[in-house]
Amino acid sequence: MTVTSPADASAPGLLDRERIVAKAGFNRWLVPPAALAIHLCIGMAYGFSVFWKPLQSALLGADGKPLPECSAGAVTFSEKAAGTLKALSATDCNWSQFDLGWMFTFFFVLLGVSAAIWGGWLERAGPRKAGVVAAICWCGGLVISAFGVHQHQLWLMWLGAGVIGGVGLGLGYISPVSTLIKWFPDRRGMATGLAIMGFGGGAMIGSPLATLLMSHFKTASDPGVWQTFLVMAAIYAVFMLIGAFAYRLPPAGWKPEGWAPPASTNAMITSNQVHLANAHKTPQFWLLWLVLCLNVSAGIGIIGAASPMLQETFGGALIGHPELAFADVKKDAALAAQAAGVAAGFVGLISLFNIFGRIAWASSSDALGRKQTYFIFFVLGAALYALATQAAEWKSLALFVACFCIIASMYGGGFATIPAYLADMFGTQFVGAIHGRLLTAWSTAGIVGPVIVNYLHDTRQAEGIPADQIYGPIFYVLAGLLVVGFIANLLVRPVNAKWNMTDAEIAEERAKLHEKGGAKASGSFGIGKGGIDAKAVPFWLLVLIPLGWGIWITVQKTVALFG
Repeated sequence: MTVTSPADASAPGLLDRERIVAKAGFNRWLVPPAALAIHLCIGMAYGFSVFWKPLQSALLGADGKPLPECSAGAVTFSEKAAGTLKALSATDCNWSQFDLGWMFTFFFVLLGVSAAIWGGWLERAGPRKAGVVAAICWCGGLVISAFGVHQHQLWLMWLGAGVIGGVGLGLGYISPVSTLIKWFPDRRGMATGLAIMGFGGGAMIGSPLATLLMSHFKTASDPGVWQTFLVMAAIYAVFMLIGAFAYRLPPAGWKPEGWAPPASTNAMITSNQVHLANAHKTPQFWLLWLVLCLNVSAGIGIIGAASPMLQETFGGALIGHPELAFADVKKDAALAAQAAGVAAGFVGLISLFNIFGRIAWASSSDALGRKQTYFIFFVLGAALYALATQAAEWKSLALFVACFCIIASMYGGGFATIPAYLADMFGTQFVGAIHGRLLTAWSTAGIVGPVIVNYLHDTRQAEGIPADQIYGPIFYVLAGLLVVGFIANLLVRPVNAKWNMTDAEIAEERAKLHEKGGAKASGSFGIGKGGIDAKAVPFWLLVLIPLGWGIWITVQKTVALFG
């Protein structure tokens, strides 16, 4: 008979926050690959469009041809909406891209909403428990969606990957933020940039992997999507759980040996803490909300329309026939396919810059400062939108592509820099939860940006404006959003001292989290700055090899298309 001592009875559970506080000798460089393991999986949300075409022809008639879409013949928005309502449970018609496209809305709205709602819980529960819940939601959502595809029930697709998976996106996205910032107070931008780079790169791995799996499972009567969902759910579950269980938290008050906070030289980096309950009461929170929302709004609409934008603007010039307008190219199926292929290479190139912009700009912000980095985003971004308008008029494809590659890098860089900006302004105690609430700006931008671009595009197209002249005014509107963002960033000042927590309040919060040491606790606790040692290398390879494969596939496609 086993006797449990009182000490054993009160021992922390496997997922509890206090269970993962690092001990002397731990290497902090094991934490970034743990974050990447999760972000590279949930980042597949960006690549879900790879499933749209196969799902649009999933149901076949007696003649072996795809059945009509549920919204066949619909023209107006209300007609399309009626078709989508029918598609939710109908088994005698195929889904349209309009029906499936709502998945993106669910993904990014639920990401922001769930991060805002459960960000405070995440701080209390710790990143390991949040990472496990994120894995259950994201992978479980894929399993539910697989059943929805198998039964041809769109509502199950929406509920599974869209809603439940969207909650997993939110928890998985913010779970490493405060952890990395606490481990790398000397390199906040670099640390969060590494993790958030993974979210941008997830589609580079997931999209070609999904294509390979669908090709393997495809039959004459089945596109192989539901089987692909199940396999990817299993793979993602393994990687996400490895990442979640690899998380460690630094002891309360930990700082790298020999490093001193730079508050004395930079007033924009606080050494104080602002409570989660008060952060949203400050003007700084809402100014940074605007900064993120406007930066994302100006980029996400164009990134979402990158392929048709390039084809409409340059037409036959993309395939060596500059004399042909887009309308002429569209009439010839072979030429249209070639142009679409080149545009796909453009999308891949934008994705690469989006990824590397996350680590490059965020790391640069450690030296430049967060406020100055966003100034660059807004000033350079507005200038590049104006230059892109001229490049379209000059029919300079190289200049046009270069403009949007840099814009894409700053779009990604904005995501990666904002957590460090928040830590600078509000401290590190609640930065994960504060970041979660701020991500509602992303949810808003995910609606605002595409609505602006698509509405202005369709309106100008209906007016009979030539395709190569449609986007110029749209670019100026997006530049205007960046100007407003510049003003919001200009108004950011250090948080008023009245919102700073007292030492007693900090000690109380640490006690709630079962952290040892009071508000004044400080030191390295036997944990140095670390490095990529023999123990860290295999963990880094676990995430860098798949990422490298995805990048290589994308580069190959891009070179082939533009070569």
